[in-house]
Amino acid sequence: MDTAAKNRAVLQHAFAETAKGNGRPFVEMMTDDVVWTIIGTTSWSRRYSGKQAVIRDLLGPLAANFDGPNIVTAERFIVEGDLAVVEGRNHSTTRRGEAYANRYSWTFRFHTGKVAEITEYTDTDLIARVLDPLPAQS
Repeated sequence: MDTAAKNRAVLQHAFAETAKGNGRPFVEMMTDDVVWTIIGTTSWSRRYSGKQAVIRDLLGPLAANFDGPNIVTAERFIVEGDLAVVEGRNHSTTRRGEAYANRYSWTFRFHTGKVAEITEYTDTDLIARVLDPLPAQS
């Protein structure tokens, strides 16, 4: 299996699980020094450096906004070597009962079979309207 096929398989497995509300394989596919950047100007739009920061400063606060698991499906995978683009959709509901039907385009960069970099393009207006703001970075 070539590199692109292996990377596609990693992403397809992770997103098959996030569609069921299981984010563990998504986190496990990241390197310890992963960098996740959310483009935009919301309080969520920033660079999260390292897996522990991603969990503590992004995924934890995100999960705290939802009434139930964070459900994310992937609709399209484009993979070339160590680069991949995934289009996806969120199907979660906030604790206030608001639909969080966000759309995404993520660019993933792999390094030795794991995700080392994620750049997220998303509906930042929806984030600002529906999610609790994150505290300012220190």
